[in-house]
Amino acid sequence: MSTTNKSSSSVSDSENNTRQTEVAAIHKTIRTQGEKELGRTVSALLWSAIAAGMSMSFSMLAIGLIKSHLPDNDIGVLISSLGYAVGFIVVILAHQQLFTENTVTAVLPLVTEPGLYKLFYLLRLWSVVLIGNLIGVAISAYLLLAMPLFDSQTQEVFIGLGEKILSNDTGQMFAKGAIAGWMIATMVWLIPAAGDAKVWVILIVTSLIGLGGFTHIIVGSTEVLYLVFDGKASMSDYVFKFALPTLLGNVVGGTFIFALISHAQVRSDN
Repeated sequence: MSTTNKSSSSVSDSENNTRQTEVAAIHKTIRTQGEKELGRTVSALLWSAIAAGMSMSFSMLAIGLIKSHLPDNDIGVLISSLGYAVGFIVVILAHQQLFTENTVTAVLPLVTEPGLYKLFYLLRLWSVVLIGNLIGVAISAYLLLAMPLFDSQTQEVFIGLGEKILSNDTGQMFAKGAIAGWMIATMVWLIPAAGDAKVWVILIVTSLIGLGGFTHIIVGSTEVLYLVFDGKASMSDYVFKFALPTLLGNVVGGTFIFALISHAQVRSDN
């Protein structure tokens, strides 16, 4: 009996050590990626972020096109939510700079070795990427509205997406933004271990964000700015009702909760 217990204990310890090693390896991979992001020039970050913002408009585009060809029922909602993943797949596979994705990885170098130098570069990264993303989504939202690309039915779907977001109050915007930030950060943590299944990880996680109606500062900006440019919402609605509470929620959920807890997990094992 004693021999059996020792054998079971040995197997358990081995499994725990293997698990700790894998977690530490993921942490190191993400931290190394974050250090590279912190070291990029402002010009490189900005252009990549603008490209990412424009690419993220594919999410609204995909949802709108799919939804306009489906019945307005639960099955239609479920299938159209898959379109939410399109922008994320493009941005991540193209290694473009996306706020809440690349910006999460850059937190780990700071919490691993805190210092004013890394804090400055983290804030620089956040600012440049966010501004670049918003420039990109603004360009895309305006072009999708201004160019004669879609029929009235599809345009009504685009408008409905923005109106659905603005139907949330400030507290809901923040809470849903925190959940979205948490889920994006979870995706970032899973991708290094996903291997060839990377696209499936992105698809599953981001589709759930779309299905749950959780708010993301970049995807949602495309949808709400479409309303603004169409005259159906004001810039004040965009900034104060959507952007600020959603941004705060994304940062809290994706950075201050997930990244710090994930780091604490690895640090506690050392």
